[in-house]
Amino acid sequence: MKSKVVKLLTSERWEILDGDGQPTGRTMRRGENCLKSGEYHLVVHIWVLSENGNFLLQKRAADKKLMPGEWAATGGAAIVGETPYEAAHRELKEELGIDSTPETLVKITRLKRRNSLVDVWAITVDRPAESFVLQKSEVDCVRWVTPQEFREMIHQGKYHNYGKDYFDAVFAGIEDYRSATV
Repeated sequence: MKSKVVKLLTSERWEILDGDGQPTGRTMRRGENCLKSGEYHLVVHIWVLSENGNFLLQKRAADKKLMPGEWAATGGAAIVGETPYEAAHRELKEELGIDSTPETLVKITRLKRRNSLVDVWAITVDRPAESFVLQKSEVDCVRWVTPQEFREMIHQGKYHNYGKDYFDAVFAGIEDYRSATV
């Protein structure tokens, strides 16, 4: 079974995009390092929020190649043919068992990172942490934290360091999202 999963992951294909997010007509296989300067692939991050303002955080599985055992954003890379929403919907459903619609899953910003365009999404879900259906190959556990607890985790290095610009943009996007959905 494990070799089947490894084969599936290494056969995953990503679209190569220009700096404006437009397809270049080329694709790459997951794990390849063929991006030229000014080329990107699409990544989605999804922030799960509660009505009272808390954040659902996820801890990555300990055997993940990238960021093993770290508290990090829900998400992953879009595969060839997926829209940004479809990628976010799929990752949210796979990793946490949360179903979404275009009305409930809202894009709050796009960030240009070193070799990826990161579309950041938000969704409001009110359920106990233990009710989420976790994809054990991706997610070890989840927990709800207050905004203050989350900021403390970031400050103390207990949450993956995406960088100040990333967190500033995410917190601003979430503030706008909350204002629009209240």
